[in-house]
Amino acid sequence: MATAPVNTNIRVDLYRGDGTAGGTRSLDPNFFGLEPNVALMHQVVTAQLAAARSGTQNTKTRAEVRGGGAKPWRQKGTGRARQGSSRAPHWAGGGVALGPKPRSYKQRTPKKMVSLALRSALSDRAAQGRIALVESWSFDGPRTKDAVKLLSSLGVAGKVLVVINRDDDNATLSFRNLPEVKLILSSELNAYDVLCSDWVLFTEATLPGGSTAGTGSAPAATTEAAVPAQAAPTEASLTTAPAAAEAPTDEPGAAAAGPDEEDDQ
Repeated sequence: MATAPVNTNIRVDLYRGDGTAGGTRSLDPNFFGLEPNVALMHQVVTAQLAAARSGTQNTKTRAEVRGGGAKPWRQKGTGRARQGSSRAPHWAGGGVALGPKPRSYKQRTPKKMVSLALRSALSDRAAQGRIALVESWSFDGPRTKDAVKLLSSLGVAGKVLVVINRDDDNATLSFRNLPEVKLILSSELNAYDVLCSDWVLFTEATLPGGSTAGTGSAPAATTEAAVPAQAAPTEASLTTAPAAAEAPTDEPGAAAAGPDEEDDQ
């Protein structure tokens, strides 16, 4: 699975909350500049849809249906085929052979595969120019008319996936009544919802990887700054330092006198 970006210069128009143009922004190529992995996206989406199945279907076997305890007719002499129970699978009202039972349809999908599938889906939408970006929501209150006006100003049509944060209450209440708009938290963004949408609308706060033009992160601390600075020497320390250096030491040979004395004894 190749994860190296193939397009490192991806720019998108930036709009203000009222729909007016506000410049352009560069998107993170690790999220929006990959070559889409179609096979991986198919596997992850299939696993996601399988995990959504309830798995509560249940059929009764011949041991679980009611009745059928007595032999329908005697073994021989009737001219009919021998039968042992009226609840066998080939009888009306009988049990079901090899029918579905409650089970889990979940498939194991590594986190790296889920992450790469999401980035592949975002890269596919970015390659088609279907990523919209606003600085922040500017809704004074919950009003659907303002949401429609914003989408019209952005030139967004069709199915739109709006990525929000938990505290974007006005945006949530403004967009939720629009039938072609689906709201999703930035922490729950997934490949399936991205692929099912014609447009993906982000704010700078919910944009994966952040924007690299004008909103760059603070530079990392240098090694020198990480080392705590030593306190400047005071007059007291300067006056006591020579005294400590001139402290009397043991006479040379005193420590060696012990073994010599033991030898003399």
